[in-house]
Amino acid sequence: MSITTCAVAGATGRLGRHVVDVLTERGHQVVPMSRATGVDLVTGEGLAGALTGVDVIVDVASWHTSDQEAATEFFRASARNLHAYGQDAGVARITVASIIGVGRATAGFLAAKKAHEEYLLSGPLPVRVLRAAQFHEFVGQLLDWRQGDVAYIPALPSQLVACRTVAEDLTGLALDPGEIARGTPIPEIAGPRREILSEAAALLGARRNIKVVGVDGSGMPDAEIAAEGGFLPGPHARLAGPAFREWLGGRP
Repeated sequence: MSITTCAVAGATGRLGRHVVDVLTERGHQVVPMSRATGVDLVTGEGLAGALTGVDVIVDVASWHTSDQEAATEFFRASARNLHAYGQDAGVARITVASIIGVGRATAGFLAAKKAHEEYLLSGPLPVRVLRAAQFHEFVGQLLDWRQGDVAYIPALPSQLVACRTVAEDLTGLALDPGEIARGTPIPEIAGPRREILSEAAALLGARRNIKVVGVDGSGMPDAEIAAEGGFLPGPHARLAGPAFREWLGGRP
């Protein structure tokens, strides 16, 4: 097996930590890129040094709030800098994690991720995209946003998937030197079965002594599209476990 040097943008984040683990376990060299390692994707600070000798960039960096305008600006700047500094460093390609259904998004964070894909795909370096369902780990984040001891969670369908599962597929896509045929659907990765967010949250809430109340999602960006299954995986998606209940059962 040839060793590839991979720079991971957002290496300390929820998904980035798993990507670093998978690459390391497979014997590849990893260059973690985050503000904690002295790399700023928005200003470009530290990028030239970090990308020296790098073969592939894996972009799993994200914005810390759901504000569409701020997230879009972050993705615009990071895409521009990854292409510019990556091209100067001789990077072969960029692989990015995105979200299933972003092509239908009209508002909110998903619309920002839609723009992110567009910014990256319009740059000079070859780009590969993997769209993932919402993470199992996202359910805990929903509970953290509660007010008091009750969490109001949208009763919307999802096909939740583990971060580790996504990281394995993303690294596989990043390391594959083959060309992706034009017209091939963007690959998707999702969990093994359809779940309702509020029901998944109730399972975790029971552990944390948090009452979960399912709501219709009114007021959320594109809630109607979500309710109709617009952010569920397509027929070409790879479905992989564990499902949320099994994943939760294996955690302390």
